[in-house]
Amino acid sequence: MKHSEKEQSVKRLQSIDALRGFDMCWIMGFPAIIYALNSIFGGDVWMWTSEQMEHVPWDGFHFMDLIFPLFLFIAGVSFPFSLDKRHAAKEPNSKIYGHIVKRAFLLVLFGAIYNGFLNFNFDSTRYASVLAHIGLAWFFAALIFMHIDRKYVIGSAWIAGIIVGYGLLTLFVLAPDATGTNPFVPENNISCWFDRMFLPGVLYREIFDPEGLLSLVPATATALIGMLSGNYLKEKKPSPTMKAKILCVVGFLMLATALIAGMIIPFNKALWSSSFTLLTGSISILLLALFYWVIDVRQFTRWTFFFRVVGMNSITIYMAKHIIDFQGINTFFLGGLASKLSPGYGSLLLSLGYVACCWLFLYFLYKKKIFLKV
Repeated sequence: MKHSEKEQSVKRLQSIDALRGFDMCWIMGFPAIIYALNSIFGGDVWMWTSEQMEHVPWDGFHFMDLIFPLFLFIAGVSFPFSLDKRHAAKEPNSKIYGHIVKRAFLLVLFGAIYNGFLNFNFDSTRYASVLAHIGLAWFFAALIFMHIDRKYVIGSAWIAGIIVGYGLLTLFVLAPDATGTNPFVPENNISCWFDRMFLPGVLYREIFDPEGLLSLVPATATALIGMLSGNYLKEKKPSPTMKAKILCVVGFLMLATALIAGMIIPFNKALWSSSFTLLTGSISILLLALFYWVIDVRQFTRWTFFFRVVGMNSITIYMAKHIIDFQGINTFFLGGLASKLSPGYGSLLLSLGYVACCWLFLYFLYKKKIFLKV
């Protein structure tokens, strides 16, 4: 779809696009840069930073475990602005519902295509995906958001109910075929069992899928946290500075709650555990407050252009990385020079070059005012 940038910027906060772009850059190639810097400089700090670029195998939390829920959170933040535009254009609810359904369907479809659906080997296709998880969780959260009046009170009650309910379910209900009593191992966990029983297609981890069915429930809470945050930023009062401060207070209170919950229920991205939902929700709110205060309140915007180019075509680059051989392009132009450098600096050059290839592709689309929206 082709839109003018002027149309895209109506009621649009630059901080949202910049934060989305910042998030996508970690999928687009930033971790490889960190690895290269670690190989060059070494030391405890770079080693720790490099470790943060890996997802934890099961329980625990690394920085990269934030990237997926942060994207879902940002999708939630954008929805109140989009909804206001549709209401201002006098769109009937039936048309808005149609858009919500269409968006969810397209993300599920794109996720299936990403996983190889077009190979038509349906018996070996994985239907669960990151994009499907985002689309479906956003879909359920959008329906809830549209049907609550006292959004902050009732919306918070929904979020609390989902987090507490899912936490109690995973804590006290074992899988019917459990082989032990620990509910937070794949063999015993009710969410993993639900995937084995009801999730169609191949499971990513054989006995469970990190983008499974039951984990859509807490993921819906993540999207709803984003929607309430976006709705708050959209309000005329209080002042922008006060909004940033209040978001920080909410974020730190949620972070404290997450750390307490983590003593009972482990942080676990694959299960989207209740403590993980609180932790990633709190960090997402704090990042939104920071970006909003720096960019939209203090108007320090020049540095954001790099990220906004990525953020305005986030789904495009997610899919394009799987379709276009950016690495081949990068190696064609920089492989020779990289081979003349030491391994660490050669790796750094190629890592930077890969990000540059992806970004220049998105910059071309930006200049042509082409933005893929679903």
